[in-house]
Amino acid sequence: MLLSSGALGAFGALSAMSQVQARVADWTWAPSGSVAGTGAGVDPRWVWDAEADPVAAALLDRGDVPEVNRLLWDWNHNDQPLPAGLPADLRDFMERARQLPSWADQGKLNAAAEFNKSRGLYLNLLNGIGGGMLSTAIPKEALSVYYSKGGADMEDRVAKTSILGFAVGALDAYQPKGNCVVNAVKTRLVHAAVRHLLPQSPHWKGAVPISQEDMLVTWHTLPTFAMRKMLEWKVPIKPAESVAYLHVWQVTAHLLGIRDEYIPATWADANAQSDQVLPPNMGPTREGVELTDILLDQLAEQTSLGTKISRPLCNALGRYLAGDQVADWDGIPREPVWDPAIKTAWPTLVKFREGLIPKPLVPEVAWVIDEAARQYILFYLTKGKETKIDIPTINRPS
Repeated sequence: MLLSSGALGAFGALSAMSQVQARVADWTWAPSGSVAGTGAGVDPRWVWDAEADPVAAALLDRGDVPEVNRLLWDWNHNDQPLPAGLPADLRDFMERARQLPSWADQGKLNAAAEFNKSRGLYLNLLNGIGGGMLSTAIPKEALSVYYSKGGADMEDRVAKTSILGFAVGALDAYQPKGNCVVNAVKTRLVHAAVRHLLPQSPHWKGAVPISQEDMLVTWHTLPTFAMRKMLEWKVPIKPAESVAYLHVWQVTAHLLGIRDEYIPATWADANAQSDQVLPPNMGPTREGVELTDILLDQLAEQTSLGTKISRPLCNALGRYLAGDQVADWDGIPREPVWDPAIKTAWPTLVKFREGLIPKPLVPEVAWVIDEAARQYILFYLTKGKETKIDIPTINRPS
């Protein structure tokens, strides 16, 4: 249930953010471990986006956003010229922001596309459901989502988030006719707009949202989490595939506005950074529990199993992917039938998919889980074609 009192909501946000800020240790990750190889070493908690933020603020203050959204609706491909009529400050920013970094390697990006194709089920499951469960257990992220415009329509919000995730995994992600550059730049503008809007909400107390650290925390719930889980599941991954998968997310981080001095250069650097920033930034919030419930309900609605079966299955799948601690923070109930079933069936299904065991050895319940995952992925692939990322003009209505 939503709290009807704005004061209670504001107090909850303030309390959650204060607890997180108190838990976070000083920044010690060295910029020598970044793709830049050097940097000032400034704590990313207090760094935002010096290029995008003033542009988005100016657009909002001038009332230009509705017309900008209309003009950008048909800007869909990486090589497509920006539409005529954009404000000059926005056009100048976007022309710079859409350029790939000098260290981008097209060969690795192509290899990453093939890896995403061959491991698509795992990656979409981990980035979609697993990353979603982790994100709602990150207080600052849960609060940013809940009290911004997207929190009022989570189906639309998840669909828009999925657009970028599926764009990264597409075969033509960074090819001329792909759309990863487009969606990353649009997302960067959305983040900048939220930084301007959310501090104006009566529910928001504390620092400006979506700092460089906040973006890094979210980043680690995607590629770093996914790679760790695939290795845990003993998915065979060649060294070149591992490097390529990291690279596509490094390039994406750059396009989202994360400074190169914070983007990990190797998986060892990524793991070290994740271990520093992720655990202290996680914990429970009322808003995170509510968002989790909405997300799992949406997932359950996409299966053909019926709600009485599908929601418990989704609860168990979320718990299996995210782990017991995160699931408890998210308020995901334990499922006495499905929890042990997934723990047993999923590793067996992975072995079958990797050609390590014959099909008769896979328990029947594994195919139920497999089909539920496929229906979830298909739904959001389809949903992503029906909507586009646009810049918000308001916070969550009270």
